[in-house]
This record gives sequence, C-alpha cells and structure tokens, in this order.
Amino acid sequence: MKLAIITFTSKGKAIVNKLKDHISLDHYYKKDEEDFDVYKLTKTLMQDYEGIVFIGAIGIAVRAIAPNIKTKDKDPAVVVVDNAGKYVISVLSGHLGGANDLCITLAEILKAEPIITTATDNLGKVAPDTIAKNNNLVIEDLDKAKVISSLLVEDKKIYFKDERSFIDIPKGYTKDLLQSLGSVIITNKNKVESYNKPCLKLIRRDIVLGIGCKKDYDPKEMMDKVLEKLEHYNIDKRAVRYISTVEVKKDEFAINHLGKELKCDIKIFTLEEIKKVHHKYPGSDFVEKTIGVRSVAEPVVELTGATAFTKRLSLEGMTLCIGELEG
Repeated sequence: MKLAIITFTSKGKAIVNKLKDHISLDHYYKKDEEDFDVYKLTKTLMQDYEGIVFIGAIGIAVRAIAPNIKTKDKDPAVVVVDNAGKYVISVLSGHLGGANDLCITLAEILKAEPIITTATDNLGKVAPDTIAKNNNLVIEDLDKAKVISSLLVEDKKIYFKDERSFIDIPKGYTKDLLQSLGSVIITNKNKVESYNKPCLKLIRRDIVLGIGCKKDYDPKEMMDKVLEKLEHYNIDKRAVRYISTVEVKKDEFAINHLGKELKCDIKIFTLEEIKKVHHKYPGSDFVEKTIGVRSVAEPVVELTGATAFTKRLSLEGMTLCIGELEG
C-alpha cells in the first residue's frame, strides 16, 4: 500500500519514526512546511495514495477528508492514531480500501488498541466486499453488497456458492439455499441461476480472450463482436482478465482499445513462443505466410495458462478464442 502519514506535533513525529522501521511511508509534517494546509494536502493525498494516516485528533481527519470522499470502491484507506499512540482507529474504506487491515497492522507495531467499528467485523462475519478484496473479485453492485451486509448483521442466513469451489464458505454464510434470505455467488457468468433475492455476484476475473486480426481493424467493430460472443457464452465482460495476442499486433489500436474498455491487461507472445504450440490447432496458410505462424487466437490462450472452451471463432477479419484460467 502506498501510504502517507500526516502529523502535527513532535509526539506524532516520534510515532512516525517507530513506524518507519517496519513499513514504507511518506511523511508530511506540519512544522516542516511554512504554508501547511491540511485541507489542500489531504485533497492531493487522497488522489495519490492508497492509504492515509492522521496522527492527531479524529475531528481534524474527518473535516479534512469529508469534501473528498467519493465511493467505497474508490476512496483510500483512512486511519487515525492518537498523539499518545494508544489507539488506532479505522475511519474510512475499512473493507475495500483496506483501512481495517492497516489499522490492525499499525496497532501491532505500536502495541496500541485497534478500533474497528464495521458491524460485520465486530460480529465475526465476513462482509461481501471483504470476500471480494481478499480474492481479487469484482463486486457486481455496491448497493446489493450493502444489503447483504445488513442481512448478515441482522443474523439472517445468506447462501454462498463459489461455482469453481475455490473459496471455502466464509463466516456468517450457509450452504442451505432454502433457509437463506439472500445469496452471494462467485462466478464469471453474466446470468446466474435464480437464487434468493437479493443475489449478489462477485465476479472472478479468470477469462482470457485470444485475438488475432487484420491490420487497422475497426475498434468499435471488434468491441461489438467480442461483447456479442461474451453474451452468447454467458460470460460477464468484467470477468475478462487478459487479452492475449501476437507480438506483431502489440500496437494494434483496436486490441489496445478493447483492453482499456474491458479494464484488463494485454499479454503479448512472440512468434517463437507461438510456434511451439501452433501445430496443435487448425491454421491458415495465409496467416502463416503473412506473420510466420499458422494460428494466433487458440495458441495464445494456451500460452496464457488458460483452457479454451471455444474453438477459433472466425469473425470477418478477426479471430477470437475464449478460455478460462486454471486457478
């Protein structure tokens, strides 16, 4: 976590010196700056840092962060430590931002008491946003996540299902669908079975798109075709983790545009890497003559470590293969 600490007194500075022996941080100290303005500074830090710690009164921290708070999936972690170093308080973005974890870490270093007020944590239950953060999942809908958390706090049963059975059932959840009043489903699917409402999807990013295309392919056409095929195979577009392609296409605008729109990484493979596996798949004499390998879409899915669940799909000037990562 990229961490900033704001202090106002020499006692606060002494606490920072203790922390520096254990964690990486950037220190902003009032007495080091003539024109110190905590409100302007906080606005900048909330844009640039993943975590912010105030050492001082919690009221100062609350007033400083208040105008800059956006949403729980975008706000940084904010923690306050009192000047005596006795208490560490999680203030903002406890789950998704990691403030609760940061609070516990700082308290252990300082031998202080961590103060965490999120209800699910205090009741020994795991909020859906914590499940998402700990397992690199995408929350389908933050409002649904709040409803699920509220039900957990009220001791209502929540059905839990991981479609790939990678995640053990968390505290506070049940495998009893009939007795539950809500559901949390770990999936990469666009549409899931009709479980109890509210039904929250936590989307696993385990889909790989292997893509080859002709030069200067139209980006909108590529996007439309990919989304159409994802819908056809019932894949949530947010589940796409990688787009994979050949090195000669690394600067292809349509592929890079698709990566930005799907918010996923692009993996590039060399011709030599593809030559090691392309013989396993149907190929094209034209493609081999043009770029040196017989096939792109299927080989790059394999090279990314995924198992293809489609064959090469020929889509008028581009090829697509969709695969799922092993774990």
